[in-house]
Amino acid sequence: MGLAIYLDGRYVARREDATVALFDHGFLYGDGVFEGIRVYGGRVFRLDDHIERLYRSAAGIELDVPMTAPLLRDVILETVRRSAFDEAYVRVVVSRGAGDLGIDPRKCARGSIFVIADRIAVYPKQKYENGLRVITSSIRRQRPDSLNSQIKSLNYLNNILAKQEATRAGADEAIMLNDAGYITEATADNVFLVRSGEVATPPVHLGLLEGVTRKVVLDLARQMGLPAHERVLVMQDVYGADEVFLTGTGAELVPVVEADGRRIGDGRPGPIFQRLLEAFRERTTWDGVLARTETSEPVRPPKGVRSARSKEATIQ
Repeated sequence: MGLAIYLDGRYVARREDATVALFDHGFLYGDGVFEGIRVYGGRVFRLDDHIERLYRSAAGIELDVPMTAPLLRDVILETVRRSAFDEAYVRVVVSRGAGDLGIDPRKCARGSIFVIADRIAVYPKQKYENGLRVITSSIRRQRPDSLNSQIKSLNYLNNILAKQEATRAGADEAIMLNDAGYITEATADNVFLVRSGEVATPPVHLGLLEGVTRKVVLDLARQMGLPAHERVLVMQDVYGADEVFLTGTGAELVPVVEADGRRIGDGRPGPIFQRLLEAFRERTTWDGVLARTETSEPVRPPKGVRSARSKEATIQ
């Protein structure tokens, strides 16, 4: 057993069986939302935080998730059970569903839900040991009054363009600024820096996603007695930092040792990063929902699921 997929009502185990309707507006227009979730030692890390954020994202684009939050939680856990992975990455996608070639979301009768449980490796092991090289992207993060970054939408072109720029420059990642020149986030991760023992990360209102891992790191830093704040940052703060690191569900915690050709600190992952990484890894050993026990048996979702529009969706 390996890859497991919940495909809007049924489970499949092969990529070639995981097909999406051509007229689904998630495919045609990026009209939908998603979450990435980690599984550590069979425990789904911060599952409820991710589900809550998913429903907030959906509310932001007036997308009815055709499943209650408790039932979606069960479907995610069942997908993880079927994968038999103790260490996994889970992608939950809610699209607007099938419609026509116009953009009007009213033409989509019902949203679609997909859950994937598989493995992921955002960076090779040596990057966690030696650190990343980053650049400042010329691609600005979109304004919150245009497409708010709190909506974790299926449209990631803004981030992808910045990632392509980093690749062309021979860097591992890019830091994205807003239209005022303030740091928001990297292409898929939140940004942290350490200076004189203080941990800082940009505030959400500047136009960045409030990451689940970001929140965990802030909590861990405060529990360790470190001053940890949200603070408006510019690239000069990065250049003069003692340490810089990125956080995200996929990347976890990864150090940055160079920005725009400038060495960060002594050019090696710093001691506060190392302490936070150790504390984070310890946290993942117990902070999560156990997907399976030695006595658990795979369960089938209920036959009928009432959607937010009071329509029935059959799960087989």
